[in-house]
Amino acid sequence: MNKKMLSLPYLFWSIAFILIPLGMIFFYGFTDKTGAFTLENILAISQAEHMKALWLSILLSLISTIICLALAYPLGLILTSMEVNQNGFIIVLFILPMWMNFLLRTLAWQTLLEKTGVINGILSFLHLPSLNIINTPYAIVLGMVYNFLPFMVLPIYNSLAKIDRNVINAAKDLGAGNLYILKRIILPLSFPGIVSGITMVFVPALTTFVISTLLGGSKILLIGNVIEQEFTQASNWYLGSGLSIVLMVFIIINMVLSAIFDKDGEGGLL
Repeated sequence: MNKKMLSLPYLFWSIAFILIPLGMIFFYGFTDKTGAFTLENILAISQAEHMKALWLSILLSLISTIICLALAYPLGLILTSMEVNQNGFIIVLFILPMWMNFLLRTLAWQTLLEKTGVINGILSFLHLPSLNIINTPYAIVLGMVYNFLPFMVLPIYNSLAKIDRNVINAAKDLGAGNLYILKRIILPLSFPGIVSGITMVFVPALTTFVISTLLGGSKILLIGNVIEQEFTQASNWYLGSGLSIVLMVFIIINMVLSAIFDKDGEGGLL
């Protein structure tokens, strides 16, 4: 049997679920209802409400990414120093909870954070001030960090685990302190994992609309919400596709930067 035949299922998958949908997005994005070429759908991003949603999405995505990095890097260092089994402990700790449906995980936080929810019930029992962050940007950031933190931890841990301990021991033998080792050895060698983690968190955070809908109470519109509403409520595939193309540009820029700083793919999950 020709080995090239084995690639046919993947080729079919790529055409049916990647190339054709992308082609439809570009077709609708660059045409109007008459089928004529237009840039109006792309330039619609300059409208005040669309720009506000875009910049708010970028801001919350950046904040979420920074928080994830601040939490994930120390955790990666701790797990590496513990020399835990990658195929056991790490998978159980981070991947297994991700098998739960994304929507259910977000709904759980909605239940926890609402004014009469579990957290405020506990605070009320302890006679402490209530926590009123539901339907605010803080709740959206919390949801992003909770859902996307594993995507930051895994590549960072993978890069840290690849660092040869002999290099660190040699630096210690030569009198280097822990801070110097962290700055001059560990951080540079784990940089591909950091870049990969940033990409894997920033991209889904930028495009999300479920988290902002559930935890923002549909009061805070991100660019993902605007695009989703254009497709599902306004039935305006032309404008929705145009805004999607603009959002795609930011994603491509992020992916290009990731490829530049992680040329060998050392920050991957495997």
